[in-house]
Amino acid sequence: MAPAGDREGYWGPTTSTLDWCEENYAVTWYIAEFWNTVSNLIMILPPIFGAMQSVRSGLEKRYTASYLALTVVGMGSWCFHMTLKYEMQLLDELPMIYSCCIFVYCMFECFKMKSSVNYHLLFTLVLFSLIVTMVYLKVKEPIFHQVMYGMLVFTLVVRSIYIVTWVYPWLRGLGYTSLGVFLLGFLFWNIDNIFCDSLRNFRKKVPPIIGVTTQFHAWWHILTGLGSYLHILFSFSSESGQ
Repeated sequence: MAPAGDREGYWGPTTSTLDWCEENYAVTWYIAEFWNTVSNLIMILPPIFGAMQSVRSGLEKRYTASYLALTVVGMGSWCFHMTLKYEMQLLDELPMIYSCCIFVYCMFECFKMKSSVNYHLLFTLVLFSLIVTMVYLKVKEPIFHQVMYGMLVFTLVVRSIYIVTWVYPWLRGLGYTSLGVFLLGFLFWNIDNIFCDSLRNFRKKVPPIIGVTTQFHAWWHILTGLGSYLHILFSFSSESGQ
């Protein structure tokens, strides 16, 4: 996480339990982590158009919900990185759980009859979301959130591999592309956390245009946003068999 010594800006002292490697208020006094903030546009704008298109095409409502959930995650992440306030952190992290639950529902319902509702799975995912929310609000431990989120992502990965291996092998390209892009983002997320001091020192020695390319948490947003968007397309393609 970010070292001590970051400057303060418009939103005042940091109250979030996490502070990332990007230097705080280095670009503008109004945005705590500028690049980590604006990189969320990829999770906001494309999914909005995706939701509009899914409505026009008469797709199942769960796919519209998937696009909108991704947009909510992007907006929450924007607010979190812009302010580094605890309340905004929750607006980022909890929707990550909720959106992943929607993705899980879509992936396990992709072979069902049109307009059908799996109430047992729906109840399980809602209960899971509520439990995670209540526990996280109580313990305020980011590792707990990351483990719960990781469990949902792992479930999606296993289900996706099953589909491209045993059901629709012609979707292997799309399925593995979405997974690969997401995992590359996860790699950058870890690099940003582990080598933060080295990255900050490097940015001081190079021109700003080069230093920007080492904002790996911003790359995490870009790649996971793209991977999630492709995953929604993969989920729809799995239902249609195309």
